[in-house]
Amino acid sequence: MPKKVLVVDDEKLIVKGIRFSLEQDDMEVDTAYDGEEAVEMAREGNYDIILLDLMLPKLDGLSACQQIREFSDVPIVMLTAKGEDMDKILGLEYGADDYITKPFNILEVKARIKAIMRRTQNRGVQDTRGRIIEVGTLRLDCDARRVQVAGHEVNLTAKEFDVLELLVLNPNKVYSRENLLNLVWGYEYPGDVRTVDVHIRRLREKIEENPSDPKYVHTKWGVGYYFQH
Repeated sequence: MPKKVLVVDDEKLIVKGIRFSLEQDDMEVDTAYDGEEAVEMAREGNYDIILLDLMLPKLDGLSACQQIREFSDVPIVMLTAKGEDMDKILGLEYGADDYITKPFNILEVKARIKAIMRRTQNRGVQDTRGRIIEVGTLRLDCDARRVQVAGHEVNLTAKEFDVLELLVLNPNKVYSRENLLNLVWGYEYPGDVRTVDVHIRRLREKIEENPSDPKYVHTKWGVGYYFQH
């Protein structure tokens, strides 16, 4: 089955270039040119990955990303202009899995897409074991990739779930940010370790009663993060 990609950018030349390049690798590519169209297509289409520009007409990339996250955990890669550090972090805050800065090399884009798809495929293989883990009020269904806290469903992004699953399956083991970056995002990922901090913070806001005094996901200062109950 060819992989389905949705490319969203209002610069038609960029879209055309990405589309041509991905189709050379036998991927099926749909395109959208504004945020509203992107959300509608994401809702109707079954995509393996979405490339989403930050600056879009009608609905900006962050808002589009946020809306897509309400009904899908499809991997989303934000395309941002160079040097927009806050926007990169914001993109991750809004549920994006990764970001690429413009101008980019199309080979880098393809490598990043393949790395994310490999992670998603591997995840599917591992999850067939149907494990359910219950710790305190936290319930993790590794097969359905669902999380409940005190009986209430918590919506995690794909990467948030990956981080939590890794930590829960290895209690009391301290992972450095670099380690988590490699294990969850993949060794090819050229991103920043701040990505890990953002995801941990978001995770705590969703699963901890008091995120500033966590019960599950702890920090070992100067070393990294670990799970304990």
